[in-house]
Amino acid sequence: MDADVIARVRRFNRAVTVEVGALDTSFLGRGRPLGAARVLNSIGRGIADVGRLRESLGLDSGLTSRLLRGLEAEGLVETVAHPDDARRRVVRLTRTGQREFRAYEKLSDDQAGAILARHPHPETLLAAMDLIACALLRDRTVVEEAHPKGEPARACLKAYYDELARRFASGFDVARSRDPDAADMIPPRGTFLLAWSDGLPVGCVGLKGDGRDLAEVKRLWVAPAARGQGLARRLMAAIEDAARELGIRVLRLDTNSALPEAIELYRKTGWVDIPRFNDDPYPDAFFEKRLQAG
Repeated sequence: MDADVIARVRRFNRAVTVEVGALDTSFLGRGRPLGAARVLNSIGRGIADVGRLRESLGLDSGLTSRLLRGLEAEGLVETVAHPDDARRRVVRLTRTGQREFRAYEKLSDDQAGAILARHPHPETLLAAMDLIACALLRDRTVVEEAHPKGEPARACLKAYYDELARRFASGFDVARSRDPDAADMIPPRGTFLLAWSDGLPVGCVGLKGDGRDLAEVKRLWVAPAARGQGLARRLMAAIEDAARELGIRVLRLDTNSALPEAIELYRKTGWVDIPRFNDDPYPDAFFEKRLQAG
């Protein structure tokens, strides 16, 4: 690889290391290094299972144990057996740990604000951060079922509708489309899936059903920062698996020719063109896929 490219990547790594205080023995002035602070933060955010904690931070078991012992010695956390499986351990914050977690949250929020405030175009800087984070966290992005009316789902759908309004020649008004009812995207009729990148939603897709063996795939969207990494294909595979579990054997979807990347994905993954099957004013391309038993 070109030496200049390597030098730029390494410069970025050094800049981030210094900016976030990775080398400080007292991260954000709270008396412990970054590693211990990150473990405390993850526990405070709800990652209680020790195995999942280790996996989420990319730590080996020995380092995880040492960091937890240090936090226990400070009276910040306590580790107990899992209530349903004595072979597993869970960790939780003590009252002192909860106060320390809140202190870190305030300092981290202030640090983030200060970084953005130094740049003349903070939104551009933030978009670059999103792109880098999604690339680095690609292998840790998870797809999970969510309620279609929950706040994360609504945020994804708003971003999706805003993008359609920009890309469609006639704009987009969700009130004029055949917007699926939330009840049709909840088991046992259907489902709604979100893709998560370290706690932030970066993609969605819905399955609209009515109890029959035919259902529609709706609202496939991936955040711009997470595109080009196979996430749309992964969401579609997950929604097909969910359909099989619900006993659905035929899927349909509609889209618009202003979204050529979506049409290309569907055709590459076994969807076939069919005649129009609804009176929605926005789509001009219609597809169907018959599912094989999993």
